Amino acid sequence: MRPFDYIRADSTSHATRAAGQGANFIAGGTNLLDLMKLEVMAPHKLVDINRLDMHQITEVDGGLRIGALVSNSDLAADMTVRKHYPVLSEALLAGASGQLRNKATTGGNLLQRTRCYYFYDTAMPCNKREPGSGCQAMEGAARLHAILGASDACIASHPSDMAVAMRLLDAVVEIEGADGAVRSVPLAEFYRLPGQTPHIETVLEPSDLIVAVTLPAPAKGAQTYRKVRDRASYAFAMVSVAARVQMDGGKITDAALAFGGIGSQPWRDPAVEKALIGQEPGPALFAKVADILLADAKPQKDNAFKVPLTRRTLIATLKELCGKDAA
Repeated sequence: MRPFDYIRADSTSHATRAAGQGANFIAGGTNLLDLMKLEVMAPHKLVDINRLDMHQITEVDGGLRIGALVSNSDLAADMTVRKHYPVLSEALLAGASGQLRNKATTGGNLLQRTRCYYFYDTAMPCNKREPGSGCQAMEGAARLHAILGASDACIASHPSDMAVAMRLLDAVVEIEGADGAVRSVPLAEFYRLPGQTPHIETVLEPSDLIVAVTLPAPAKGAQTYRKVRDRASYAFAMVSVAARVQMDGGKITDAALAFGGIGSQPWRDPAVEKALIGQEPGPALFAKVADILLADAKPQKDNAFKVPLTRRTLIATLKELCGKDAA
């Protein structure tokens, strides 16, 4: 047991002032406590934010504002989410177990760490855990790892299901800093590619606190979340697809696609969506967009299966959403 200070924040300003380098916020603790037990993370201070007023889901400007402390269970069950953002509800219910969803929070879900075996094993080199030590996954077991967005310093994949759906929905993250200023960062800009600094995963500064996530007004079209994993429940995605497709007159008039399990962050490629719009759905089109998505894939020996699996999952998802027009 490593000693640490514990502070129970009574306001967002109290929380951000109390935090800083070497400190961590704790809410549900579903990921952080595991990492502390394994000594992967050893904060000298925990700032408990559970009493802060960030548990509400409210309608704003035709969209939704989701407090950072809204649990995954409550968010998945919210009737507005189920009706207008079903892809988000489906993604949440596809993740973890019921007990974990009851504790896990919206803000914490966005910040969960990779499930790379070597990140969790302190006896192994890991640039994400110890910068400059190396990446054992390059030569080791890499079945769960990324085929898009990785670098020669890190090939870890991002584990969140919720973040993939949020990426599809053009979510925006509200962040409060130690100076009390609140800034809004699109989720598309929130995560950082590993490059040569895989230990820097987001744009957050040490004292920054996620206070909410906002979703724009719901876009038209059918939505779905498809997840391929090793077992029926409580497993991380090998490949997942969050998709929205709008059809009119037998053609695709609008589309959005985000992917999990294959990227170093929730993955979205505008070129894939552009290739769909204005086209008649069918096998040839779906094969073409899969080629565009996977053009820059760099699989390892253990995860090369993700290339054909991603192709099949994407095509199956598009067929589902386009219905009879995809035959």
